[in-house]
Amino acid sequence: MSSRKNAPVSVIGAGIAGTWQALMLAKAGRSVTLFDGRATIPLTQDAGHWAGGMLAPHCEGETAEPVVVRLGVRSLALWKDALPDTPMNGSLVVAHGRDRADFERFAQRTSGHRAVTAKELGDLEPMLDGRFTEGLFYADEGRVEPRIDLPRLHARLREAGVTITDGAKEPSECEGIVVDCRGLGARDTASGKELRGVKGETVTIETHEITLTRPVRLLHPRYSIYVVPRSGGRYLIGATSIESEDLGVSVRSVLELLSAAYSIHPAFAEARVVEVGAGLRPAYPDNLPRIDVRGDHISVNGLYRHGFLLAPALAELLTAYVQHGEIDPEVMRCS
Repeated sequence: MSSRKNAPVSVIGAGIAGTWQALMLAKAGRSVTLFDGRATIPLTQDAGHWAGGMLAPHCEGETAEPVVVRLGVRSLALWKDALPDTPMNGSLVVAHGRDRADFERFAQRTSGHRAVTAKELGDLEPMLDGRFTEGLFYADEGRVEPRIDLPRLHARLREAGVTITDGAKEPSECEGIVVDCRGLGARDTASGKELRGVKGETVTIETHEITLTRPVRLLHPRYSIYVVPRSGGRYLIGATSIESEDLGVSVRSVLELLSAAYSIHPAFAEARVVEVGAGLRPAYPDNLPRIDVRGDHISVNGLYRHGFLLAPALAELLTAYVQHGEIDPEVMRCS
């Protein structure tokens, strides 16, 4: 580790993973340069551009491995430290009566929640009053708004003395310790050969007839829909991941997303559709994040659909390795 003690750090990729890596390393006193190659790719291929931004580690425990929950819980505190105004007022899970079995299964597979009655649902979200007979309230969860909060983190980087450079950069062209956070752009490397793109489709709508203050998940046997509040009366509607690298959004997908929102509250029918799109999230075969250490070249990748949830905790782990040689065996591979 002595050779790394005073080495500068080059972080490649200024998406959410690279941004958090640069921020944590800078806080540790490292000289950091962040190479932002996003200007060289279409915005429609940027996973963070279409992300829901939900900080919901307990909800993710329904299908994710325990390590995702562990890292996600840690990330909640790191987000709050970096951006103190991050909304941490929880998230709600609901289901219609015909989907009671899915509701019970979700409750059994997740932790960090309490069951709420119809009245309590109405107290938490008045727009849901009378819409559902019960729900699950995950009080410790939160959310960020990716297109607003990522630039805010970049501002924090500049304040910390990090140089942010536009343009693509290859790991072999960088000096010092190289942290590769290019997502699917790293498939040309040894640690990125296993990566695949997993599509996430979203619809953004705008309405001032409905006010939700926290994310709401609607359970369904075939898909799970989430509605995430955005600023300016907007809501992002998304669903579970699709095993495809086709960035097109089908009519069927849009109808399902909008129908689910309508079933949460009929007033969504009068909302204005602002945007429809899809992004590709980088994933390994096990859908788990990985920090791959190969000498002074380190890859942080495979965040799957948990980018904004896991990036802070992964950055903390990598910084502990660079500074003190600490290794988290669940996440890190050293060769």
